[in-house]
Amino acid sequence: MFSRTREPQLLELETDKAIRELSNHAIGSEEYVKALDQVIKLHRLKEDEKPSPVSKDTLVLVGANLLGIILIIRHEHVNVITSRAMNVLIKPR
Repeated sequence: MFSRTREPQLLELETDKAIRELSNHAIGSEEYVKALDQVIKLHRLKEDEKPSPVSKDTLVLVGANLLGIILIIRHEHVNVITSRAMNVLIKPR
């Protein structure tokens, strides 16, 4: 439906250029080793750019809060809720 094409970033372009440079040298030569070191360094930089995944603790906290909200809303259909019931939710730090 909606496709978003993204342009390659400078780091990706440099990594591709360094990988292509490897094919210009014989395996095991000094130039090949230097180019391979550059590819490794660029790959590490690329890995460091990736966003860190959401921790499991955060997911559990969000899930518990959503469950609490759902329980409060379900209870509101049956009984009247005072304003003190909102203190049950876990506050973000």
